[in-house]
Amino acid sequence: MKVDFYQRIGSVTKTFTVTAVLQLVDQGKLKLDDPIAKYVNGVPKGDQITLRQLARMQSGLHNYSATERFHQALYEDPQRPYTPRELLDLAFAEPNDFAPGQGFEYSNTNTVLLGLTVERVSGQTLPDYVRDHILNPLKLSHTSFPTDSAFPEPHAQGLTLDAQNSAVPATDWNPSWAWAAGAMVSTLDDMRTWAEALAAGALLTPETQKERLTTVTAPGLPPQDGYGLGIFDLAGWVGHNGSLPGYQTVAVHLAEKQMTLVIMINTDTPAGGGEPSTALANAITKVVTPDHVYTLGPEVQAPPPSAKPR
Repeated sequence: MKVDFYQRIGSVTKTFTVTAVLQLVDQGKLKLDDPIAKYVNGVPKGDQITLRQLARMQSGLHNYSATERFHQALYEDPQRPYTPRELLDLAFAEPNDFAPGQGFEYSNTNTVLLGLTVERVSGQTLPDYVRDHILNPLKLSHTSFPTDSAFPEPHAQGLTLDAQNSAVPATDWNPSWAWAAGAMVSTLDDMRTWAEALAAGALLTPETQKERLTTVTAPGLPPQDGYGLGIFDLAGWVGHNGSLPGYQTVAVHLAEKQMTLVIMINTDTPAGGGEPSTALANAITKVVTPDHVYTLGPEVQAPPPSAKPR
């Protein structure tokens, strides 16, 4: 790993997708309490699930990437491209896990639906919208939203575990299965800029940023922490983590100390009982900000790629 490498940032992508939704709120083109059925057809209980619940992981829709069918398909053909509708079909084949708004479950299904909403309302593809309305205004010139396995040079080889718990390279696996929930690529410097802009609400009105930072309690998090609209608040560290086979990222900002922490590693092999990036962020913040320790329980971490869906 080197400091100028490109990195697959996984679920940090969610912060861009949800920012796009919130920009459309500011433009008066949609409302957070609109039902998803207004924008996407065929969603189970879609007339009851709101955009706000999707962004807060409170929809109750099953996580497609935690299904047995997806787990098998990923390892049978890591290069396979997926469309958003194929991903939703995997999720909708399973029963909803709880009634809308009555629980919390970290689910990529939610963010895929928000990505489709952005496309429906804006008239642009999600990658084009993110480029024009987020990346360009903030001059994030080394951040991109690939729609295939494209990966700019230079980058590190990413190692993951296969179904037999053997380390294998996942560098060129097609991330289309993560799409709006996790397909983007960035660099250390761009993530530093983005973490600060995200925490400050640089591209939103103060009212909408306040909505984004209003959190709900999630299982596995300390009582004072929570999940907002596509964003974590962990002991004051605001931002998100990301995990894709072979790569993990943390990009967070602590406004009280005016500190930004960005971690990029080229493995998702479990460490410390969970994600290696979480273990690293926890260890670092115990030293640099002992009153603000980054803690993330297994319920809101990506399961190891070789683990059975839970």
